[in-house]
Amino acid sequence: MTQITSPAVELRVLVYSHDAATRSRVISALGPRPHPDLPEVHYTEVATAAVVTRHMDAGGIGLAILDGEAAPTGGLGLAKQLRDELDPCPPILVLIGRADDRWLADWSRADAAVTHPIDPLRLREAVTALLSADR
Repeated sequence: MTQITSPAVELRVLVYSHDAATRSRVISALGPRPHPDLPEVHYTEVATAAVVTRHMDAGGIGLAILDGEAAPTGGLGLAKQLRDELDPCPPILVLIGRADDRWLADWSRADAAVTHPIDPLRLREAVTALLSADR
């Protein structure tokens, strides 16, 4: 898990969805600093699974937010793949279509899940909890 040592540290968050509007809603909901105790966030927007894999393999990502409703590659399957292939793997938050899909988020080994439509408060709380876990 990523450890943040001071609010001055840069945090890179990867946001994956085939839908530019979904990526925009995530970034708008979180803003440049989701919580005063967290560093400023720099976003990497990604629309394809291949580019997600490339960024994650390169390292430097502090959190991945993956859209479970993305097509043709959903964020849930991608989360499972990343967990299986990356060691260490940064925290992963998945966006799920409905609360009943929580079992899929558990199967994917995501660290957290937030339902569509995106609730900015819940998304910020989930991100803050993930990034503050090792502080």
